[in-house]
Amino acid sequence: MRNFSDSHEWLSINTATLRRQEGREVPLLDILDQCAKQGVRAISPWRDQVAAAGLAATSRAVRSHGMALSGYCRGGMFTYTDAPGHLAARSDNRRAVDEAAELNAACLVLVVGGLPGALAGKAAYTDITRARAQVEEGIAELLEYAKGAHMPVAIEPLHPMYAADRACVNTMEQALDICDRLDPGKTGALGVAVDVYHVWWDPKLREQIARAGKSRLLAFHVCDWMTPTTDLLNDRGMPGDGVIDIPLIRGWVEAQGFAGYSEVEIFSQDNWWKRPGAETLATCIERHRSAV
Repeated sequence: MRNFSDSHEWLSINTATLRRQEGREVPLLDILDQCAKQGVRAISPWRDQVAAAGLAATSRAVRSHGMALSGYCRGGMFTYTDAPGHLAARSDNRRAVDEAAELNAACLVLVVGGLPGALAGKAAYTDITRARAQVEEGIAELLEYAKGAHMPVAIEPLHPMYAADRACVNTMEQALDICDRLDPGKTGALGVAVDVYHVWWDPKLREQIARAGKSRLLAFHVCDWMTPTTDLLNDRGMPGDGVIDIPLIRGWVEAQGFAGYSEVEIFSQDNWWKRPGAETLATCIERHRSAV
């Protein structure tokens, strides 16, 4: 394993981690300035933050700071109930690819979607097999477009608690089955984003990471699972504060040849989002060295 103890050169900050500071929303360009001042070499921004800042302005700021993008959040949400919904999802995902390409991201991360309407409180249908078929159809359509833009796409399996509303692909095995069907040649165009928050519990995790291999391990996200968890979305812990053996999983990923960034992605409405950004960022740096 690479030695992180005396450096944070392989740390990436997912900008959700710093999007709220002391309870207020912070503009993306300010977040980039904060990261650059602390020697952070890579980020992974969210599309809504980029839209608010402007794609061109974000691109200029990234280049000015000499930063890399470990990924771009996010494409996906492929499920639909009618033809207009299908076309809207297709168009939005193509825009996401174009934005990721403009920002020179390492990959576009896909949160694939669950039962349509469930995120708003009422699912349009309850057939999760149908949802998964629509997801695979959507990824297949997007893959051809993304190849033309030379933008790898990474399926991010989410914890099963999100199967209804955010992602009906919930294990590495499911994600890699899709990869095998759509990209049997392992071209590097389609792979997975391994987020320890979502997959740490999986008894097949080590073997599925080995199955993915270097060509399909496109991103590695870290935070911690708190006990008790007070909010299923917004109570992620700083690495080292919870129950996940992050160095163990990092070792499995790096044993396959992954040599990218460890991306800290924390949603924390009652803890880190209430603190000063400087404190949160300093803790990310320290924990990247000691707990990742």
